[in-house]
Amino acid sequence: MPRRGRGGLPCGSATITLWRRNHATKRVICITHLQFCESPQHAVHYLLAPRSLEAMAKNFASQLVKTLEKQGVKRIFGLVGDSLNPIVDEVRQSSIEWIHVRNEESAAFAAEAESLVTGELSVCAASCGPGNTHLIQGLYDAHRNGAKVLAIASHIPSVQIGTQFFQETHPEQIFQECSAYCEMINSSAQGPKVLHNAIQSTLAGNGVSVLVIPGDVSSQEIQEEGFIDSVYAKGRPVMYPDAEEAARLAKAINDAKTVTLFCGEGVKNAREQVLALAEKIKSPVGHAFGGKMHIQYDNPFDVGMSGLLGYGAAREAMYDADLLILLGTDFPYNDFLPTGNVAQVDIDGSHIGRRTTINYPVVGDVGAVIDTILPHVEEKTDRSFLDKQLRNHARALNHVVDAYTNKAGKSKPIHPEYVADTIDRLAAEDAVFTIDTGMCNVWGARYITPNGKREEIGSFRHGTMANALPQALGAQAADRNRQVISFSGDGGLGMLMGELLTAKLHDLPVNIVVFNNSSLGMVKLEMMVAGLPEHETDHEHVNFAKIAEAIGIKAIRIEDPQDVESGIKEALAYDGPVLVDVVTDPNALSLPPNITWEMMMGFSRSATRTVFEGGVGRMVDLARANLRNIGGAGVIEINKL
Repeated sequence: MPRRGRGGLPCGSATITLWRRNHATKRVICITHLQFCESPQHAVHYLLAPRSLEAMAKNFASQLVKTLEKQGVKRIFGLVGDSLNPIVDEVRQSSIEWIHVRNEESAAFAAEAESLVTGELSVCAASCGPGNTHLIQGLYDAHRNGAKVLAIASHIPSVQIGTQFFQETHPEQIFQECSAYCEMINSSAQGPKVLHNAIQSTLAGNGVSVLVIPGDVSSQEIQEEGFIDSVYAKGRPVMYPDAEEAARLAKAINDAKTVTLFCGEGVKNAREQVLALAEKIKSPVGHAFGGKMHIQYDNPFDVGMSGLLGYGAAREAMYDADLLILLGTDFPYNDFLPTGNVAQVDIDGSHIGRRTTINYPVVGDVGAVIDTILPHVEEKTDRSFLDKQLRNHARALNHVVDAYTNKAGKSKPIHPEYVADTIDRLAAEDAVFTIDTGMCNVWGARYITPNGKREEIGSFRHGTMANALPQALGAQAADRNRQVISFSGDGGLGMLMGELLTAKLHDLPVNIVVFNNSSLGMVKLEMMVAGLPEHETDHEHVNFAKIAEAIGIKAIRIEDPQDVESGIKEALAYDGPVLVDVVTDPNALSLPPNITWEMMMGFSRSATRTVFEGGVGRMVDLARANLRNIGGAGVIEINKL
C-alpha cells in the first residue's frame, strides 16, 4: 500500500524484483528491485544486496516473526512501506494476519484494544519517518491504559542515521514518553536480546514497548535462533501491604464514625473484598469512570460516579464521611476530592498523594490490603449514613432519568441520551463498547450498564479524539463473534474516517454508531462553563450514512426518534460492518453533577444554548432496588419515586 507522499511520488510496499542465479558462486543475486518510492535515495538504499538462499530464510525479520508466532500473536496492525518491507514479507509467509489500516495512529489504537480485550500481547507496526510520528498518538493512549502492545518502528538505513537523510527522525527518542521500553536494534546479533526484553517488559505490565529497527538490519543474516524459545513471565504478583501502614488504616476505619469507599480501575480483581469491607463498615461505595465496570453492577452500596462525568450521590458521600478511602484510583480531578481525612490504597506508591492530601497511605493490591485489614476492622452497626446516601443517590437519578429516556423517545431533535439508553438495552450481555472522547464519554459513562461481562474501552486517561472506531476494529479483530459497538462522535469520526475502509477491507462486523450533532459538544460546554461565547464548535452537517454507502458499508440513517429502536435493532442484527448515523440534538450538553457559582456565572454569560443535566439509564433501577435494603423507610421512598 503506497505511503503518503511528502513532497514527491507515493512510496509503498509494492515491488517488482528480478533475480538471477550466478552458477559460479551459487548465489542468488538481485538484479532489479523496483519500488514505488518517494525519492531515488530510497530506491538506491533498499536495493537488495547479494544473499544466499539460506540467508534469505534466516534473517532477523524471519526470527522476529517466528518469535511473535510462538507468543501467540495472531495479527499485526499497520501500514506497509519501504523500511518495513523485509518484516512484511516474513509476515506474508507466516500464520500472522496483516490488518491494513489507513493511518498508523489507528494501528496503535487497534492493537491497544485487542490487548485490553484479550489480556495478551498485541502488535502494531509503522514504516520510517512519518509512519512513526503517526504511530505516537495511539501509543500514548495504549501506554497510559496499560495495554500490552509491542510497536515495531522501522527506521532509515543504518548507514544513513545521523545524516539528515530523507524521512529521518530519531524514533528511539520520540517514543520514550509513550513507552516503558524503547530501544534501537543496531545489528541482527543484538536483535534477539532486545526483542526478548521488549516483549518481556510489556507482558510484565509496564506498558508499551517499542522496537526501532533499521530496514537493513531486518534483512541481516542471523547466526543462531537465540531467545526464540524463551518462556516469558506473564504472572501478576500480589503485593501485600506494609504491616504498619495496614495497621494505621485499620485503626483509622475503627475510629471513624462514617466511611466512604471510592474505587478506580485498581479494584478490578478485588470486587469481593471491596463489597465485604463495605458490608462490614456500612460504607457507601462510589467510583471513578475507571472503576465503573468492575464495581458498580449488583452493588448494594452503590452511590454513583464522581468527576466531570459523574452522577448520583458519590460526591456528597465522599465529602460528608469522616474518612474517605481511595481504592486503586489515580483520580485526576482535584476539585472533586476532599482534603480532610483521606486514605489511599494503590499498588503504585508514586500515585499516592499526588491528587489530594493523604493521611493514611498504603501501598499494595487493593484485594490483598483488604484481606489484611478486614479481620482487624470492627463491624459497624449504624447504617444511617449509608441509608442517607442511598436515598440521595436514588433521588438524584430519578430526578432526570425519565426526561432523557422514556419521554425523550418523542422529542425531536433526537436526544443522544435516548440513543445511548436504547443501545444499552438492546446490546448483548458481553458486548464491547468503544467510546469517543467528548460528549460520547458522558453517554458511555452514564448509560452503559455494567454486568461483569461487558467491557468499555476509551481514551479515558489520554483524552484523544477519534479513538473509538480504530479501537472497535481491534476489539472486533480479536473476536469476530463478539458484539462490538463504537460510540463515535461526528468530530472524532471525521478525524480518522479512513478506517471505515479498514472495516470494509477486512469485513470486520463492527457497529459504528455516530452521534451526529454537527458540533464539538464537549468543547462547546467548556467554553460555556468558562463564560466564553462559543466559537468554531459548530460545523456544516455531514451525512455519514452516504459516505458509508459509497464505500460499500451498510448504513442506517436515523432522523426521527421513533426510528431509533428499530434502526439500532437492524444494525445489531446485521452480519458485517454497519454504520448508524443518528442526527442528535446539538444543544444536548451535560453538566457536571456539582455546579459551582463560577460555573453558573459562566453559563449566564454565554447562555445561548439549552443545557441538559443528562440522564443515567438503567442505573436508576439499581438505585431503586438498593433502597429496599433500608427497610421500612426505603419502602416509603420507593413509593415516592
